[in-house]
Amino acid sequence: MNALSEAIAPTERIITIEDAAELRLAQPHVLSLEARPPNVEGRGEVTIRDLVRNALRMRPDRIIIGECRGGEALDMLQAMNTGHDGSLTTGHANSPRDLLSRLEVMALMAGMDLPLRAIREQIAAAVDIIVQLTRFSDGTRRVTSIVEVDGMERDVILTQPLFSFRQRGVSASGKIIGDFVSSGHPPRFYEALEQAGVLVDRAIFQLNVSATGISA
Repeated sequence: MNALSEAIAPTERIITIEDAAELRLAQPHVLSLEARPPNVEGRGEVTIRDLVRNALRMRPDRIIIGECRGGEALDMLQAMNTGHDGSLTTGHANSPRDLLSRLEVMALMAGMDLPLRAIREQIAAAVDIIVQLTRFSDGTRRVTSIVEVDGMERDVILTQPLFSFRQRGVSASGKIIGDFVSSGHPPRFYEALEQAGVLVDRAIFQLNVSATGISA
């Protein structure tokens, strides 16, 4: 998220919410909130969910949660659906599809008696892009998949892969070798990027366009 945050304009007001402050954002308008465990008497606890609720009262342009692992996921989805576009969070899952399932479970952990379809509709409306990072056997971490969430069809959240990392082998020194490959499908928000002044070469979305084989 530190890397992604570099693309955020310096004029935007950003609120970060973490268990332990680790993010280092360079923008001038950043407010960092940190959760607090209860004291020895069991009092004074401030949870991530408490911070998300209060962050909505602080006029944020973007909310960045270090990691969603519980009921705060529902509050984050609500924030993303109420004018806080461009908000970011992380979660642990084996694949982008698994992350959607985890978001459903975490939203249910909020204790609200919501039907599963309503939660899926919130996820489909709130989440635009899922970026998966994987740690490989050589110790390096790479972006292995970039997937667009493309709405719903009946009760299923639709996803569209944009880019993926394809491993081709292992070098003599044990380094993973592979390529970053496009799926050939441009994202549906491409026009919104252009309207925001972000010009992206459409050629990068062409099928089989890839970077040079890498090992780092």
